[in-house]
Amino acid sequence: MTPRRVRTDLVRPYVITGGRHEPSRNTHSLDLVALVTATGDRPVGELEPEQQKMVRLCQGGYLSVAEVAGHVRLPVAVTTILLADLIDSGHMVVRKPPPVAQPTDLDVLEKVLDGLNNIL
Repeated sequence: MTPRRVRTDLVRPYVITGGRHEPSRNTHSLDLVALVTATGDRPVGELEPEQQKMVRLCQGGYLSVAEVAGHVRLPVAVTTILLADLIDSGHMVVRKPPPVAQPTDLDVLEKVLDGLNNIL
């Protein structure tokens, strides 16, 4: 028996999330650039079709939350709720993006440029 394909464009987002508008636990702050991947050690048969698709998408490596939302064609808010549930259940893990680098001091850049000009 093949799984039934659900057209998510015909289903209201609140149906997909079970009426929730935020994750069940506030332990996962999933912003658009947070990276998620599937753990691969949990069965996906009991998951909803949208969640199964997310797990399969992320089995090959890390994807950002924004990329997952784009691939599954769901709003980011719905995607973050479903991803948080998958993280809670152990199907996915999240890796925070590296912190934003501080801009280099202009004085340091001028010294580097002066040094390069002296070499040439």
